[in-house]
Amino acid sequence: MAEIKDIKELLGNIDTDEILKLSLSGGGQFSELFFENKSFSSVILEDGKIEEIVGGIDRGIGLRVINDGKTFFAHTNSFENKNLIELASGISSAISSDRYGTDLTKSFAIKKEEHAKSLTPDFIKASLDAKVEKLKEAESFLPLGDKSLRHYRLVFSDSVQDVAIINSLDGEATDKRANSIFLVHLVVSDGELIQTGYEPVGGSEGFAMFNNINLRDVVGKAYERAMLILKAPKAPGGTMPVVLSSEAGGTMIHEAVGHGFEADYAQEGLSVYSHKKGELIASPLVTVADDPTLPGKRGTYRVDDEGTKPGHNVLIEKGVLKNYLYDRLSSWKDNVHSTGNGRRESYKCKPIPRMSNTFIKSGTHDPKEILSSTDSGLFVRKMGGGQVNPVNGDFIFEVSEGYLISGGKITTPVRGATLAGNGPKVLLEIDMVGNDLGFGIGTCGKDSQGVPVSDAQPTLRIKSIVVGGEASPQPKNQ
Repeated sequence: MAEIKDIKELLGNIDTDEILKLSLSGGGQFSELFFENKSFSSVILEDGKIEEIVGGIDRGIGLRVINDGKTFFAHTNSFENKNLIELASGISSAISSDRYGTDLTKSFAIKKEEHAKSLTPDFIKASLDAKVEKLKEAESFLPLGDKSLRHYRLVFSDSVQDVAIINSLDGEATDKRANSIFLVHLVVSDGELIQTGYEPVGGSEGFAMFNNINLRDVVGKAYERAMLILKAPKAPGGTMPVVLSSEAGGTMIHEAVGHGFEADYAQEGLSVYSHKKGELIASPLVTVADDPTLPGKRGTYRVDDEGTKPGHNVLIEKGVLKNYLYDRLSSWKDNVHSTGNGRRESYKCKPIPRMSNTFIKSGTHDPKEILSSTDSGLFVRKMGGGQVNPVNGDFIFEVSEGYLISGGKITTPVRGATLAGNGPKVLLEIDMVGNDLGFGIGTCGKDSQGVPVSDAQPTLRIKSIVVGGEASPQPKNQ
């Protein structure tokens, strides 16, 4: 990975006060500079060969001005003061000085905080050779002599992001973030059917993540899951109980529920949870939180991309909607504190409310008890991709690894199963919540921006949900 300079070195002779004042001269009420310096690398081993090695540094500055609740935004990769003055002048000209609304920005200023020096995460700057060797080690755990294995791809990507946020209201904050991901993707076939296996692991520990994972297990899970489903019969369809294992990760809570808690969606009436604070929206067994401060998780950060220090934010407490995920602008609109969920993909993007590490909290049931008390249904060990409509909460998800339940026991593996339903209704259908907790990772997309996230859930039971499978009718929205 290329050496990254401290963000303070890049600021150099930039007159941030002058730029912020100039950007506000057209009538703006709040102005913000977001400085980013990011070093990244990716190594791909595919079918026995190193197919791709990429890396580099991406740095730049985003300038945002808010006026009357509207956002004006521009960005540049130049750190020259004169170029930033031109940027500020252009934004100022774009703001109509004779249009003034309510000044939202007087509420809840954030105190100036410095974070990068004292809270820099541990990060092992591994050489390219070390990364290649780690992929080759992972490759050695694949059954390369198995004719069913038709294709495999192993990837390790990492980055270090150094940011500084300076604004016209309450000073500045800085942060340094490490992120890494290792993934296995493979294809198996028996000559007629084709199945894929996929297993990602990652977090905010950089190359040090390999000290905490078992490569053999990660590779083995991807291969064994693919082979299991390759030989499995098609899933039956119908409405039935479903037990979601903690190993499934939090795909459901992230997709079917989480986006609806983002304050911009809720304020615009684009969320099924709009205007429902204080209402019972889930089973009393369900408590949901979002927490960017969890050590080592993929969605972890010390300050968000607006300089706000985040915390543990309870979204649902015993079934009752308690809060949304706020950035600065949406918090000003609701006259509340930002929850520290203002995130952006890079300096090229404006911040918007986003999830970080989102999870259903552990309950009191033993996972074995949940399974044994379910006479029949579907047991989901691993979720796949899916689609959701945040406006009404309707969703459909693929099941990557699923089994039939009979007599309270896991029996036959099945393939091709899907789960279809409605987020709020499914939350109300949860009648058992386990005392375990399992995390998954991903990159969350919204408004053409992707940010690293993790999600989690305990083992839980949905007492009734539509399972799509062989010869089953197209699921209707519940």
